[in-house]
Amino acid sequence: MREKVYSKLRTDDFDYRLPPELIAQEPLEKRDNSRLLVLERSSGDIRHSSFSRLPFYLEEGDLLVLNNTKVLPARLLGKRKDTGGKIELLLLRRLDGSKWETLVSPGRRAMPGTVLVFGDGLLEAEILERTDSGGRIALFKPAEPMLGKLLKMLGKVPLPPYIKKQLQDGERYQTVYAREEGSAAAPTAGLHFTPSVFEELNRKGIDWIYLTLHIGTGTFRPVKDEYVQDHVMHSEYYELSAEAAEKINAAKEMGKKVIAVGTTCCRVLETLGDENGRIRGGRGETDIFIYPEYRFKIVDALVTNFHLPRSTLLMLVCAFAGREKTLRAYEEAIGLGYRFYSFGDCMLVI
Repeated sequence: MREKVYSKLRTDDFDYRLPPELIAQEPLEKRDNSRLLVLERSSGDIRHSSFSRLPFYLEEGDLLVLNNTKVLPARLLGKRKDTGGKIELLLLRRLDGSKWETLVSPGRRAMPGTVLVFGDGLLEAEILERTDSGGRIALFKPAEPMLGKLLKMLGKVPLPPYIKKQLQDGERYQTVYAREEGSAAAPTAGLHFTPSVFEELNRKGIDWIYLTLHIGTGTFRPVKDEYVQDHVMHSEYYELSAEAAEKINAAKEMGKKVIAVGTTCCRVLETLGDENGRIRGGRGETDIFIYPEYRFKIVDALVTNFHLPRSTLLMLVCAFAGREKTLRAYEEAIGLGYRFYSFGDCMLVI
């Protein structure tokens, strides 16, 4: 049987213009006051609501899947030990013991062999090597368990580069259900959830489960290749328990919707799902790249924020809802003054 050959998709087809004033610089005072744009996949119909009303668009027996990753205090401000030159380091992921993959700025001051100091010398990091993506492998001293304590004491919660305003409360860049520390960025679709939303979900008989995907900064980088298929996707660590997988399979068997809260959950579910619409538990690294013409196996609905132009996140939403329908929804949201990106408003694609 001949394999189907898909046409090349141009990255420019996933571009749009956003007025800078619509980039949310801070979270709303109340998380679930965010606006909710509801997009129906089949018809393309659009409705406008509030995130607090999310449970009213779901049915008894539906299952939400949430990412319980927690953002590391991953931004370290320090200096070179030899020259005193200022330097900034961003933790991406732990590799082994006290060894981490990092980003360093300015990179020219962090060649292999360079030693960086933080907190007046309480913490040191030796740069061991460059990575293929331009990052650095760093070995920290002291080792665990003191290392973890120092990173929490000296590190700051990193914010995306398009947020220029200082965040007063670092917990606002965490979901209320964040548990497993390891992300360089928040699973932003989950930032809108509050205890009252969970109470209403429970009252309606709508269940939820958790998985973990530790988000790297590569998630937010625009695709620079001319054609989408030429982009090399980054990989991220995930875990889904066997018990959570059983709940997903049970919901599918009953004809109920499995709703991915965020593109991160969507990627894990589609990584572990099979062609028969069943899923297994597991852990590992996923570099799945979802763009139009992808056939979804597990996800029936998607809760997601509004994403950057030319990003893999926007391409995933376009794959799920259709490119024209998605960009039309974005155009309408822009016209109505929706807030965009990490601290912005939300979509339900159903």
